Amino acid sequence: MKVLIVGAGPTGLTTAVELARRGLLPRIVDRRDSASTLSRAVGVTSRSLELLSYSGVSEKLIAEGIAVQSACIYLNTHLALEFPLHSDRTYFPAILGLPQDRTEALMAQVLSGMGVEVEYRKELKTLTEEKSGVVAFFDNGEEERFDLVVGADGIRSTVREAAGISYPGFDLEEVWSIADVDTGDWPPRRKFTLVKMESGVVAVAVPLGEGRHRLVASCDNAIKAFPMAVDVKRVRREGTFKISIRQAETYSKGRIHLAGDAAHCHSPVGGRGMNLGIADAAELAKRITEGQLLGYSELRHQEDKKVIEVTERGRKMITGQSLKARFEFRALIAAASSIPAVRRKLGQFAVEL
Repeated sequence: MKVLIVGAGPTGLTTAVELARRGLLPRIVDRRDSASTLSRAVGVTSRSLELLSYSGVSEKLIAEGIAVQSACIYLNTHLALEFPLHSDRTYFPAILGLPQDRTEALMAQVLSGMGVEVEYRKELKTLTEEKSGVVAFFDNGEEERFDLVVGADGIRSTVREAAGISYPGFDLEEVWSIADVDTGDWPPRRKFTLVKMESGVVAVAVPLGEGRHRLVASCDNAIKAFPMAVDVKRVRREGTFKISIRQAETYSKGRIHLAGDAAHCHSPVGGRGMNLGIADAAELAKRITEGQLLGYSELRHQEDKKVIEVTERGRKMITGQSLKARFEFRALIAAASSIPAVRRKLGQFAVEL
């Protein structure tokens, strides 16, 4: 069977690794000039590590990443709540902090050892599905027929558009910002930090490694958003973005299948974007090799929809300015502050989601 994977981010690489591990060597292409050098997604969940453990990828990720041990929630400059991010019921007891470029590099290293190399500077222009397969047309004039095509090529997926699959949803109006920085004494290392200001602005710091953090804020400057001084030693990258909440109408159409951002996108609250893509990819690779593709779209659409709904509820509660949202957020903090069992459950939920 000939399989083409379009997109060499974590979703595409997971698909390729899992197919190769099961004896099917795919072709994987990416229009980028080379592998990404940007951090992008930062948290690898225990579930993702479990899925990637069979190929040996997880061992490499854990060796290089940093276990995020606890979460701190500030109201302005006041530390309102701290709780452990820990679960004894999962493959890995915490959330692993690691820049996405390193996650991709380690995945590609394992994939190369299996005999598959990512083809960079190879852009898919369009697809044509026929009875006997799918013909892929590339930017250099090359044409090739495949039995299956996997679209792991992001929110603006060429594969999804070529298949004519709709991507309904909505875009939020507010501008968010992001910064990848080397840090000193604050934010604290090995701790996830969330700061909610009276103005409604929310700022988040996630450890990527020793002395390195990802900063995200619901305004146009992630570094200046924090009411306390962030000890920035070096800025690696800054930028702004808008949040889209969308999900493809179906993940499968004929011989074409979607996974990751090509199939869904949502707010960064909960840090599940990359991890949902890894789950999609592992399930899709398994079904391709077992010849059970019929139920892939329905299963992953339902599972991803649940997570999207949870992250949306979380986003609205954390960033909302309504009386209801403010009450729910403060009630959660009050309950977790006074009841140890609630604190434990909160940490377990974050790890196990």
